[in-house]
Amino acid sequence: MSVWKLVKLNFGNNPAHFGEVGIGMEETSDRIRSDTLFSAWVTNYARLFGKDAVEELLQLFPTEKTPELIPPFRISSTFIYREVGKETVYYLPRPLKFPINYPEDDLAFFKTYKKLNYLPLEIWQKWYQGKGFDQNADTKELITHTKIGESTGDLNTGGTFDYKKACKIHQLPKIGIDRVTTATNLYHTGFVHFASGNNSAGLYFLIEISPEGEKLADKLQAALHLLGEEGIGGERSSGAGRFEIKWLDLLDLPEIWDEVINYKHGKVHTLISLFWDSSISPDFLENSSYEIQERGGWIVESQTRRKMVRMFSEGSIFTSSLSGKLVNVTPEQFTKHQIYRK
Repeated sequence: MSVWKLVKLNFGNNPAHFGEVGIGMEETSDRIRSDTLFSAWVTNYARLFGKDAVEELLQLFPTEKTPELIPPFRISSTFIYREVGKETVYYLPRPLKFPINYPEDDLAFFKTYKKLNYLPLEIWQKWYQGKGFDQNADTKELITHTKIGESTGDLNTGGTFDYKKACKIHQLPKIGIDRVTTATNLYHTGFVHFASGNNSAGLYFLIEISPEGEKLADKLQAALHLLGEEGIGGERSSGAGRFEIKWLDLLDLPEIWDEVINYKHGKVHTLISLFWDSSISPDFLENSSYEIQERGGWIVESQTRRKMVRMFSEGSIFTSSLSGKLVNVTPEQFTKHQIYRK
């Protein structure tokens, strides 16, 4: 039987640069997607335990050739959490489907609703697994917030409108020097800085570990600790992306997490990670709501780009579930080892 854990990444006062396909150095995302986290984690696993150990690990994951395998672990993308007093507010991506009981007449507040890309856990569970959207109280509060930019109802109390308080994004000017001509060039790099102090914030992700994965738990934790010391994302040579980790068992979390993870009465499935599978059919996509995210990037030890792969993004909705597979994104000219995304 698999076990679930929640892992907090506390960046403290360290800035971070999380690049995305299609944006320049001037911009940064406020979180890390699952494929980036998986790649960085496995890279540090290889540094600690060697090539043979990481190849043995990767062979445990399902691929196009071995779709029957049960992965040793599955991870979500990272999402923001905020410490508010003694409480922790966890945010989840808003599914690409209207909540239960969502009203048809939403013109008075739809612009505000559409901006809620991430919802506090309690609101997420209420809207999509519980009683659903309150057409009286929730509608009135969203209309009030649309008109005056603030409100005093349950949505506000739960942190629905406070997502942007978790971090600030700023640009830092830098100088690039040409190695041949020594000519200088001014450019800017975007950094995300998470809140610290009394109302601190950071990132978290969920991990589901299979019985086979439990045998590797100590090694996985060691590799993640090393990743925290090395940093994740760009500009690591400047000290960016470093974090401390905290592992939490499901039993150590509020009961609502168990309700969300082990919910059995839903008719659709929503993603909390990026997703790729070679066996997707037109039937699988029928009655689904999804977005596609192109994923690329550079190989760490080489000035070579990985193959581009298109994946379903977080919040996508499907009527059935698939476990996903590793996808080989090794470019033809790179022969040192294989490159995978998950």
